Amino acid sequence: MVAGPRRRFLAVVVAGLVPWTVLSVGGELTILFTFGLFTTSPPELLPIYDYFFRFTRRLPRFIESWGTGVVLYLFALASALSGIVWREDPRITALSLVGAALSQIGVVLGFNRRIGYVALPVGTVVLLGVAWWYYWPLLRFSTDEESVSE
Repeated sequence: MVAGPRRRFLAVVVAGLVPWTVLSVGGELTILFTFGLFTTSPPELLPIYDYFFRFTRRLPRFIESWGTGVVLYLFALASALSGIVWREDPRITALSLVGAALSQIGVVLGFNRRIGYVALPVGTVVLLGVAWWYYWPLLRFSTDEESVSE
Protein backbone atom coordinates (compact mmCIF):
# COMPACT_ATOMS: atom_id res chain seq x y z
CA MET A 1 0.00 0.00 0.00
CA VAL A 2 1.38 3.37 -1.04
CA ALA A 3 0.96 6.29 1.37
CA GLY A 4 -0.49 9.55 0.09
CA PRO A 5 1.56 12.73 -0.34
CA ARG A 6 0.38 14.29 2.92
CA ARG A 7 1.37 11.24 4.94
CA ARG A 8 4.76 11.05 3.21
CA PHE A 9 5.34 14.76 3.88
CA LEU A 10 4.45 14.30 7.55
CA ALA A 11 6.90 11.39 7.81
CA VAL A 12 9.68 13.52 6.31
CA VAL A 13 8.88 16.34 8.77
CA VAL A 14 9.03 13.93 11.72
CA ALA A 15 12.37 12.57 10.45
CA GLY A 16 13.71 16.12 10.68
CA LEU A 17 12.48 16.65 14.23
CA VAL A 18 14.00 13.56 15.84
CA PRO A 19 17.58 13.71 17.17
CA TRP A 20 20.00 12.81 14.40
CA THR A 21 23.02 12.06 16.56
CA VAL A 22 23.01 11.49 20.31
CA LEU A 23 26.46 12.05 21.76
CA SER A 24 27.61 11.12 25.25
CA VAL A 25 30.82 12.64 26.52
CA GLY A 26 31.72 11.85 30.12
CA GLY A 27 28.09 11.54 31.19
CA GLU A 28 27.03 14.75 29.42
CA LEU A 29 24.67 14.57 26.46
CA THR A 30 24.88 16.54 23.26
CA ILE A 31 22.14 16.04 20.70
CA LEU A 32 22.37 17.10 17.07
CA PHE A 33 19.09 18.02 15.38
CA THR A 34 18.43 19.42 11.92
CA PHE A 35 17.85 22.83 13.47
CA GLY A 36 20.67 22.93 16.02
CA LEU A 37 22.81 21.40 18.70
CA PHE A 38 21.42 20.84 22.21
CA THR A 39 23.72 20.37 25.20
CA THR A 40 22.53 19.24 28.62
CA SER A 41 25.18 20.90 30.74
CA PRO A 42 24.21 23.72 30.82
CA PRO A 43 20.95 23.19 28.92
CA GLU A 44 21.38 25.22 25.77
CA LEU A 45 20.21 25.08 22.16
CA LEU A 46 22.65 26.45 19.64
CA PRO A 47 21.00 27.03 16.23
CA ILE A 48 22.79 25.35 13.33
CA TYR A 49 23.36 28.70 11.63
CA ASP A 50 25.20 30.04 14.68
CA TYR A 51 27.23 26.85 14.99
CA PHE A 52 28.47 26.90 11.40
CA PHE A 53 28.72 30.64 10.73
CA ARG A 54 29.15 32.55 14.00
CA PHE A 55 30.97 30.55 16.66
CA THR A 56 33.12 28.02 14.86
CA ARG A 57 36.01 28.92 12.62
CA ARG A 58 37.40 25.60 11.41
CA LEU A 59 35.34 22.49 11.81
CA PRO A 60 36.48 18.91 11.48
CA ARG A 61 35.23 17.35 8.25
CA PHE A 62 33.03 14.89 10.09
CA ILE A 63 31.05 17.72 11.69
CA GLU A 64 30.71 19.46 8.34
CA SER A 65 28.87 16.39 7.09
CA TRP A 66 26.12 17.22 9.61
CA GLY A 67 25.49 20.42 7.64
CA THR A 68 25.57 18.50 4.37
CA GLY A 69 22.95 16.13 5.77
CA VAL A 70 20.73 19.05 6.76
CA VAL A 71 20.93 20.49 3.23
CA LEU A 72 20.03 17.10 1.75
CA TYR A 73 17.17 16.78 4.23
CA LEU A 74 15.86 20.21 3.14
CA PHE A 75 15.86 18.95 -0.47
CA ALA A 76 13.81 15.94 0.64
CA LEU A 77 11.43 18.19 2.58
CA ALA A 78 10.94 20.49 -0.41
CA SER A 79 10.39 17.52 -2.70
CA ALA A 80 7.83 15.97 -0.34
CA LEU A 81 6.07 19.34 -0.02
CA SER A 82 5.88 19.59 -3.79
CA GLY A 83 3.90 16.33 -3.68
CA ILE A 84 1.18 18.16 -1.75
CA VAL A 85 1.03 21.35 -3.82
CA TRP A 86 1.90 19.96 -7.24
CA ARG A 87 3.63 16.64 -7.88
CA GLU A 88 6.58 14.85 -6.34
CA ASP A 89 9.35 12.85 -7.91
CA PRO A 90 9.80 10.14 -5.26
CA ARG A 91 13.29 9.33 -6.57
CA ILE A 92 14.53 12.79 -5.57
CA THR A 93 12.94 12.59 -2.13
CA ALA A 94 14.23 9.06 -1.48
CA LEU A 95 17.74 9.85 -2.70
CA SER A 96 17.88 13.00 -0.57
CA LEU A 97 16.73 11.08 2.52
CA VAL A 98 19.29 8.33 1.95
CA GLY A 99 22.03 10.91 1.37
CA ALA A 100 21.13 12.73 4.58
CA ALA A 101 21.15 9.42 6.47
CA LEU A 102 24.54 8.42 5.10
CA SER A 103 26.05 11.81 5.89
CA GLN A 104 25.33 11.22 9.58
CA ILE A 105 27.41 8.05 9.56
CA GLY A 106 30.46 10.26 9.07
CA VAL A 107 29.47 12.32 12.11
CA VAL A 108 29.03 9.22 14.26
CA LEU A 109 32.30 7.63 13.14
CA GLY A 110 34.17 10.89 13.67
CA PHE A 111 32.96 11.22 17.25
CA ASN A 112 33.35 7.53 18.09
CA ARG A 113 37.05 7.68 17.14
CA ARG A 114 37.63 10.07 20.02
CA ILE A 115 38.38 8.62 23.44
CA GLY A 116 35.43 8.89 25.85
CA TYR A 117 32.89 9.75 23.16
CA VAL A 118 29.91 7.56 22.29
CA ALA A 119 27.70 8.62 19.39
CA LEU A 120 24.47 6.94 18.31
CA PRO A 121 23.10 7.44 14.77
CA VAL A 122 19.39 7.84 15.56
CA GLY A 123 18.75 10.03 12.52
CA THR A 124 20.37 7.57 10.15
CA VAL A 125 17.98 4.84 11.27
CA VAL A 126 14.92 7.11 11.09
CA LEU A 127 15.80 8.63 7.70
CA LEU A 128 16.51 5.24 6.14
CA GLY A 129 13.29 3.92 7.69
CA VAL A 130 11.23 6.72 6.13
CA ALA A 131 12.90 6.23 2.75
CA TRP A 132 12.26 2.49 2.86
CA TRP A 133 8.73 2.54 4.30
CA TYR A 134 7.27 5.46 2.35
CA TYR A 135 9.34 5.71 -0.83
CA TRP A 136 10.55 2.20 -1.68
CA PRO A 137 7.01 1.05 -2.64
CA LEU A 138 6.77 4.01 -5.03
CA LEU A 139 10.09 3.15 -6.66
CA ARG A 140 9.26 -0.54 -6.90
CA PHE A 141 5.80 0.25 -8.27
CA SER A 142 7.22 2.36 -11.09
CA THR A 143 9.69 -0.36 -12.15
CA ASP A 144 6.97 -3.03 -12.05
CA GLU A 145 4.73 -0.85 -14.19
CA GLU A 146 7.48 -0.32 -16.78
CA SER A 147 8.21 -4.04 -17.04
CA VAL A 148 4.50 -4.81 -17.59
CA SER A 149 4.20 -2.28 -20.40
CA GLU A 150 7.18 -3.72 -22.31
